[in-house]
Amino acid sequence: MRSLKYSGSQLSSPDQQIDILEGKSNQSSNPAFDTKLQSCELFPLSPVSIDTLQVNVGKVCNQTCKHCHVDAAPDRSESMSLEIFEKCLEVVKKHKIPTVDITGGAPEINPNFRWFVHELHRVGVHVISRCNLTIINANKSYADLPEFYAAHKVEVISSLPYFTAGRTDSQRGNGVFESSISALKQLNEVGYGMENSELTLNLVYNPSGAFLPGNQATLEKQFKKELHERYGIYFDELFCITNLPISRFLDYLLNSGNYDSYMEKLINTFNPAAARNVMCRNLISVGWDGLLYDCDFNQMLELGVQKTASKHINDFDVDDLLHRKIVTGQHCFGCTSGAGSSCGGEVIAK
Repeated sequence: MRSLKYSGSQLSSPDQQIDILEGKSNQSSNPAFDTKLQSCELFPLSPVSIDTLQVNVGKVCNQTCKHCHVDAAPDRSESMSLEIFEKCLEVVKKHKIPTVDITGGAPEINPNFRWFVHELHRVGVHVISRCNLTIINANKSYADLPEFYAAHKVEVISSLPYFTAGRTDSQRGNGVFESSISALKQLNEVGYGMENSELTLNLVYNPSGAFLPGNQATLEKQFKKELHERYGIYFDELFCITNLPISRFLDYLLNSGNYDSYMEKLINTFNPAAARNVMCRNLISVGWDGLLYDCDFNQMLELGVQKTASKHINDFDVDDLLHRKIVTGQHCFGCTSGAGSSCGGEVIAK
């Protein structure tokens, strides 16, 4: 492995990030992630099903968040083509995959997003959209998103770092909290998050610094109380997600001198029960260009599925993918710490 000295500037490539993660681990007493899997008889980590196709439709976003693992921003150009969307739809229909989880960037910016949601809904697929909330107020072309989501019974999952403006804006940008509150009220108005409603609105919390999230159930109660009392807002569940040491968050850890202590926290709280339930055992992640990955985090590190498995959505083979070895690395300690972390929050009950 080549030597790499971190310069203090934003990491420019997935290779650099992997070098830092693996290189620093090799220079310390930290065990490799696969060694931990071996200790609990989970190596090699293998899939159990493909219940979800997670589709990243591009890196274009109306926000530039400090901890974004996608490195999404308004000036990014990566965007899924209609041809790849059509192939994803074909795969979902052919293999009867029950859930499609659409992410980005801000997925709504992709010009084919609404067509894709409509077609998935038409064939009875459960659709999840990871909406950053502020896109609803970005301009008039997105103002009807609450109604569009409601008409297609889309489950909306949205990040809200905290129930106050200071902590939210410090992570996601000035004015984000106010815009997010406005968007949440609009979603509530069409039925999202309301009692006895079939329209699901879930929020995502991830820490703003170099620490692990607290107990999910406790934080959910606090968020529900504060958001209702302060703003009259309702939602269904709060998902706590651990910040993985990749992309902008890795950059932050290195710049702030918190990398070593953060990795020690992740490694020391490794939980075999969480490892057994990691999300990569039940989903396939599709990149904007159609390439396949074990999860969205591997996608950002450009760690494609095992070489012997189907590599692109055009060659999607369920049997092949179900017999692959899941690609892992030091960043995977983030999903297996404590109660575990996934795109749906904790993976085991504390």
